[in-house]
Amino acid sequence: MLLRRGDRGPAVADLREALASLQLLPWLNGIDRTIVEFDAATDGAIRDFQQRRGLIVDGIVGPVTIRSLTDARWTLGDRALTYTLSAMMTGDDVMALQTRLAEMGYNTGRPDGIFGPLTDICVRDFQRHRGLPEDGVFGPETYRELNRIGRMVTGGRPQYLREYQLVRQAGPRLYGKRIVLDPAHGADDAGWTVGDVRAADLTYDIARRLQSRMVTTGMNVSLTRGANQNPSPEERAGYANDVNADLLLSLHIDGSASPQACGVATFHFGTDSGATSTVGETLAQLVQRELVARTHFADCRVHHRPWDVLRLTRMPAIQVEMGYLSNPDERDRLMSDDFRNLLADGLLVAVKRLYLDGRDDPHTGTFTFSDLLAHERTIRDSA
Repeated sequence: MLLRRGDRGPAVADLREALASLQLLPWLNGIDRTIVEFDAATDGAIRDFQQRRGLIVDGIVGPVTIRSLTDARWTLGDRALTYTLSAMMTGDDVMALQTRLAEMGYNTGRPDGIFGPLTDICVRDFQRHRGLPEDGVFGPETYRELNRIGRMVTGGRPQYLREYQLVRQAGPRLYGKRIVLDPAHGADDAGWTVGDVRAADLTYDIARRLQSRMVTTGMNVSLTRGANQNPSPEERAGYANDVNADLLLSLHIDGSASPQACGVATFHFGTDSGATSTVGETLAQLVQRELVARTHFADCRVHHRPWDVLRLTRMPAIQVEMGYLSNPDERDRLMSDDFRNLLADGLLVAVKRLYLDGRDDPHTGTFTFSDLLAHERTIRDSA
């Protein structure tokens, strides 16, 4: 169920109480819950919360915003944490626990706020190393010991060093790399639409063009959806995890009520608390530079976001917004086959640059598909 301005009832009362617990609204006192309204103050508080959490700021309360509200209410030490297979615990307290353990050298994976099997292993390892009962329950005793030791060991980003080292070890050749392409929208979700031009169709077309190029280089490439499918963000991330992808590229085309809105933006996983994907950020920067140089679209820059398709993937992942369908000039270009080929070339070259890691790195925007194939042959012949 979606909640928005003008709605009334107990669900709105629950929403207001959640916002009050975060000190974004005053508490309800003695008000009949059946008549509580989603008013202007509630709308403003939700937008403020969405902005702080890196969510889409639309004032609409759907599953993602509700989950984020629930997660934000927990701080480390508020409750006992443990791994439950049927319904894994989530929250900001889990994210804080993962970050603290990672600072101490435990391999928690990317901090995602989900108490999964890897976090369970790390908690048990910590308990064993500190002489505590090895039950996997992060309760008061384990919390006190973490606080005591945690004051001695802070900072550092071992998970991200591991992530970067995996890219270094993979070498500069694209052959054999496992890539998942995620064309946004699909099926009944057309995305931004102008006339008969649908963002869903354009992202799928660009993904297929990029897939063809990547396969030519010897990469193993798959798409998260078919032409008439629309998996959830969780399903898209889960698919990439299931195939053990090296990278995920989520392809989007934006839109706005203003026809003046324009440009390219690229996103990687990250939170305002400092959790981020180092390799994802690097890939996002490479993609942004290549696409801006090739398209001459406005540079809307690189940003971190905790979106599910970025947060739930175990590999570096990015989301790239390749222009605005609502902008007449950008729409005309996006409808061109040549321009969509240009986008595919830029995305592929950015991935190549990631694995080159600065070695034999041509000037941005000048590396062609033919140059890339020639470089791949040179690496293969010299091996």
